[in-house]
Formats: sequence, C-alpha cells, structure tokens
Amino acid sequence: MTRTDSSAGDIVTAPATLYRGRRIRGEPLPTGRKPRWLKVKSPGSPGYLRLKQLVRESSLHTVCEEANCPNIGECWDHGTATFMILGSICTRACTYCNVEHGKPAQVDTNEPARIAHAVSTLALDYVVITSVDRDDLPDGGAGIFADTIHAIRSRRPSCRIETLVPDFGGSPESLETVLAAHPDVLNHNLETVQSLYRLARPGGNYGRALDLLRRAGQREPPLTTKSGLMVGLGETWEELIQALRDLRQADCNIVTIGQYLRPSLAHSPVARFYHPDEFSALKDIATDLGFGHVESGPLVRSSYHAHEQADALEATGTSSIGRTSGIA
Repeated sequence: MTRTDSSAGDIVTAPATLYRGRRIRGEPLPTGRKPRWLKVKSPGSPGYLRLKQLVRESSLHTVCEEANCPNIGECWDHGTATFMILGSICTRACTYCNVEHGKPAQVDTNEPARIAHAVSTLALDYVVITSVDRDDLPDGGAGIFADTIHAIRSRRPSCRIETLVPDFGGSPESLETVLAAHPDVLNHNLETVQSLYRLARPGGNYGRALDLLRRAGQREPPLTTKSGLMVGLGETWEELIQALRDLRQADCNIVTIGQYLRPSLAHSPVARFYHPDEFSALKDIATDLGFGHVESGPLVRSSYHAHEQADALEATGTSSIGRTSGIA
C-alpha cells in the first residue's frame, strides 16, 4: 500500500515505522518531489576528494557524512569540515537525526591528535568540533573535547575553534571542562520548539539546552555563543518566534535556521517545506530580536559557513572570537 504525505511531498510505502532516530542501514529514502530550492550539486570536486581521503586515512568521523548534510560538496570543496569526535554511535535516538544510535565503542584517546594533524595538514583557519551524545561516560565526553582543543592549539595556534557540544546531561562540571579549554565559539543547538522536544529529542530538555547557553555566555572573559533551529517538524510560526526569543534571553549571539530534511522512512516525516521568503522573514525577526548574526535559509545547517558567520559577528565589534585564545 502506498500513501502520499502531501505536506511533505514524500511518497512512501506503508507501514513506515519510526525507530526514534535509529539509522536503519538500507532503509529506503523518502521519494517524491522536493522544492527546487532544495536541490544541490553532487559532490566530487578535487577539494572534496582531498578532504575525503584525509578523513579516511586519519580514521576520523565528520558530522557532514554521518548526518547526511546537503552542503557537504560545497563545504569540503573549500576545505571546511565539522569533525565528530567520540565515535559515530550516539547513545540517544533523536527522531530527526541520521547519526546511528546504539552502544558506543570505547573512547579513542588518540583521536584529538589525529584531528589536530588533519587541521594542520589542511592549514585550516577555522574548525568546528562536535560529537555524538555519550551518556555512557561520566563527563559526557567533555574531557575529549578539551583534549582536542588543546591538540589543535599546539599544532595550529592561529586556528579558531568552534565546539558544537551536547548538553552533557546538564552537568555544569562537564561544560566547565570544555569552557576552560577556551574554544572561540560555544555552540549548542536548541534544534526545535519546546512542544516538540519529547517527540524529537526524547533524551534532551528544552530548558537544559537554554541553560547551557546561558552559562557559557556568562563566563568571563565573554564567550561567543551560538545555536540552531530546524523548521518543518510541525511547529507553529508563533512557537518559532518564541524559541528565538528564548535564545536571545539566554544571551545567544549567533543563530542558524534551516529546513529539516527526512533522512529515511525511519525518521520523523517533514510536516512542510518552508519557502525561502519565510526564511528571510525569520532572519529579519531574529535580527530585530538582537542576534549579532543570523544565518537563515532552506539548506542552512549549524556549521554551514561557520567561518563566515564568526567573521560577520566579529565585524560588528561585539564578538569575543579570537580574544579567548589569544589570537589577534
């Protein structure tokens, strides 16, 4: 039997069972037409292939691949990647996420050095470090975040570092471990509106996410904070505006807003596709709320043009980027 979800534009074969974010290898992708503004060029440039080879040779993971990011071709062509530490298996099962859920392997203590080698080899000026959730670890993996920051600084001191961290189960001590290593940007994605948290992020907590950003923003010296929202999971416009207000009340400096795309039939369906004009409207609203920089568009992801986002905020004179690590 076949059913058509007209709001999402997906044609699927019923029954389509959700597995709370578990990535089912071989599970068919949603089919059907997507809006023209969501079409991207297939990757394969020399820059893309060079970075892909280095990632393989160094036994590294990137969220670009694991999360099936639509911008991988563009970003890798420019030598920009978001490295994912602490393995590729997540202890949580968010219904929108393409990262595999299950029991993670042991922590690889050599991983920070390999990432630092890759950053040095590519001569990167800006790098994003993220991770899977590791609720199995006492510190949630915060120590490896800190080790990775230190390793990169030792190999390439001029590189600015953005950390896209999990919530560490709400542990202030784990967050402090990361902050004490002095990343230039502390990013934690709110992802969705409060009413959808139980469905979309069963292991997360809306208030806890905001509290993490607030704690990071209150640190001295000041630290640039950043967060991201997905649209298309079933939220209302009013709820989106409230989420943006909540982020500003938490002193978040940078916000990204992008379209949710369903990774497979095992994941939450798309409620609807937002038009580019709606993303423009959201950018105007967020700017009026006082964010230092707003990136809003159908294909925007948290790390998309991260370097440019940081530069844009720095140009306003309100950013701490570069000051926390002593970079001029």
